[in-house]
Amino acid sequence: MNNEDEMGGRGSLGGRGSSGGRGSCRAADMTIPLFETPPPPCPRPPVGAGVTARRQAVGMLTAALVAVICMPCSGQNLTFTRTALDKEFRAEGVAVADVNRDGRLDVIAGDLWYESPAWTPHEIAAPKKYDPAAGYSECFATYAADVDRDGWIDQLRIGMPGGPADWRQNPGRAGGHWKRYQICASACNETPLFEPLLGKGKPPVLVFPKDQKAMAWYEPATDPTKEFTAHIVSAPGGPGTQQFSHGLGVGDVDGDGRADILTTEGFYHAPSAPRESPWVFVRVGLGQPCANMVVYDVNGDRLPDVVTSSAHGLGIWWFEQRRSPSGAIEFVEHLVDQSVSQTHALILADMDRDGTMDIVTGKRFWAHGPSGDIDPNAAALLCVYRLKRDGGAIAWSRTIVDDDSGVGTQFQVVDINKDGLLDIVTSNKKGVFVFEQRRVGSHVHQTGKVR
Repeated sequence: MNNEDEMGGRGSLGGRGSSGGRGSCRAADMTIPLFETPPPPCPRPPVGAGVTARRQAVGMLTAALVAVICMPCSGQNLTFTRTALDKEFRAEGVAVADVNRDGRLDVIAGDLWYESPAWTPHEIAAPKKYDPAAGYSECFATYAADVDRDGWIDQLRIGMPGGPADWRQNPGRAGGHWKRYQICASACNETPLFEPLLGKGKPPVLVFPKDQKAMAWYEPATDPTKEFTAHIVSAPGGPGTQQFSHGLGVGDVDGDGRADILTTEGFYHAPSAPRESPWVFVRVGLGQPCANMVVYDVNGDRLPDVVTSSAHGLGIWWFEQRRSPSGAIEFVEHLVDQSVSQTHALILADMDRDGTMDIVTGKRFWAHGPSGDIDPNAAALLCVYRLKRDGGAIAWSRTIVDDDSGVGTQFQVVDINKDGLLDIVTSNKKGVFVFEQRRVGSHVHQTGKVR
């Protein structure tokens, strides 16, 4: 379809919001060949007449800027509605859970949680002010779980690599700030994980190196207010255990039905009793320093492959598993894209519901400030790479979901509004965002507004 026909002229805004002003945006149907220049960024809806603003109880301005954003690729379009819950730098990790037990999914980012559906902010602790150009938050990753089994979802928080990890207890109906308990004194690696390491039906566990010494996984102690029990996986100084190590994953690499722990130098093979120590390390090459390492059979040959992305450079890859005549595991590197820098977090999810997993990732804006890394000031893209299998060939088609947010160091893909479509939730130096996927043809148009 012609771009001008769809949009009514290049760069135009379409649709009217409830305030009578134009506030939504659609891109034309177009195919984006992966290594060609993408179309111009979708323009932001203006904040004009009729927009209101008010201060929330926590004394901050929460901006809910809503726009329908679509950068389609070949096949069925992916369309998202962008909502900015907060324009302040709160955290680079985010969790989604029903915090107040009202049946709706809320968002947790740093010292705040945002109550659905209006995304009203509530304090977990007194919010700290962070400078996105010069500093970092105290939250590299945030996860949600009922740690103390009282029926209320708590926050698990991992700070700067080498710093402490903690959990904060949801006070429930009593309200007020959440009480903090330490998980461990020093959590390392730049991609701390919360994954179902122990198998299906078992609760997820934290996975990251302990004290810059050894790979480990963690579970609450009998008394959850005490430090978590650390189960040591590696010998001292094993691969992936340094303070700022890049690259960590959980998945069944060798097909024995047990989840292994991956690093760029190989994987720790899970024993039948996961609390045994140490785990045998299998050395294989899985590329350069990266972020999340996700195990998935990309090409459908029944051998688990590995998908990774560059944390501070350029590159998204999948590593095809092959077996030598002796049965040894080997990997062949394939490039997916090298046009987006600092893809410091990655998730696989079936975004288009075609039965194959797609890559969701994006730029970590100002990972080392405005003058660090490669292209630090380039557009903060959030992207979906849709996997297509054509016979023995693998193809990836990119959809640009947004060009002014990106990812942090950890984010979520979840059906946040329970409509059967997967959504994306991020928190980073640009703010806190929800991208709700919309059904093609639903013609959703909402006005930009500031609460």
